[in-house]
Amino acid sequence: MKIRKIGMALSLVLAAGTLLGACGKSNDTSKGGTSDKSKAFSVAMVTDVGGVDDKSFNQSAWEGLQKFGKDNNMSKGKGGYDYVQSKSDADYSTNLNTLARQNFSLVFGIGYLMQGAVEEIAKQQKDKHFAIVDSEVKQPNVASILFKEQEASFLAGVAAAMTTKSNKIGFIGGIEGAVIERFESGFVAGVKAAKPEATVDIQYAGAFDKAELGQSIASKMYSSGADVVFHAAGGTGVGLFKEANDLKKKDPSREIWAIGVDSDQANMGPDVVLTSALKRVDNAVIDVSTKAKDGNFPGGKVALYGLAEDGVGLSPINSKAPNKAAIETAVKDWTDKIKAGTIKVPGTRAELKTFSAK
Repeated sequence: MKIRKIGMALSLVLAAGTLLGACGKSNDTSKGGTSDKSKAFSVAMVTDVGGVDDKSFNQSAWEGLQKFGKDNNMSKGKGGYDYVQSKSDADYSTNLNTLARQNFSLVFGIGYLMQGAVEEIAKQQKDKHFAIVDSEVKQPNVASILFKEQEASFLAGVAAAMTTKSNKIGFIGGIEGAVIERFESGFVAGVKAAKPEATVDIQYAGAFDKAELGQSIASKMYSSGADVVFHAAGGTGVGLFKEANDLKKKDPSREIWAIGVDSDQANMGPDVVLTSALKRVDNAVIDVSTKAKDGNFPGGKVALYGLAEDGVGLSPINSKAPNKAAIETAVKDWTDKIKAGTIKVPGTRAELKTFSAK
């Protein structure tokens, strides 16, 4: 009888020990919450209609997301980092909702065209975190990312003005809106600051994914005497490079230039791409993703990236540019002035009217 009682007592002690051990492991896991949350963090993005390989805006965002994922030992796909491509505007809400329901910790909407969709899904999925590039959504679970595009395009305008010999320069925009207006206004201001007598022909394609329209507009600009054309038109701008390359092949002696946007587009035409107005969507995506992963998600706030924050800039000047060194010197001088606040680059057509570089 005593043996049985002792056996039962030992069983109870062992059982209690097992329970305590299990509780201890559970507590240890919760204490290591930061580490576990870090491992569990996942992030994805939804492209606009331009697609992830638009050689521009969306591609820059995806490159940033890939770098963030690899730097944090994440795998591509569910539970890591990923993207969904939108074929039309109607896909935005569906794609955002799909990624949110797949429990990605943070979902980016790339482009101001997604403002309405991000706001809609953020209201429905209040326990999820979202971020939108190029627009502001005033919801506590949405981080808004904006850029001072005018600062980058101002530098591109300076480069264009110092390169043109015809004093005729072109600007091709995608869809009219606040973002592209910043590109346009800054570019014209840069041209006028460096060469007041130069003129800028401004035309809009009405699309970000129509390369054929970009080529058609570029063709008319070049045939009208423009020798430098800048685009802020996403995939539509691919047509600009095709036209410039085609014309250069027909007449290798002709001095004709194109200026890229968002990412360094030098590979779109080594003989014709003068430079690119950089919009470091990649850096912004990495920055916001890092903050979210570290528990500092900037929900309900606007993150603004300009020259001072390494959010915009200018890619290297083509080595074949006739006055490369002079352009580089001027770009550095203007960059220093902008960073110091000596001049404020106009971001709207209204501001451009009263702008003075003196």
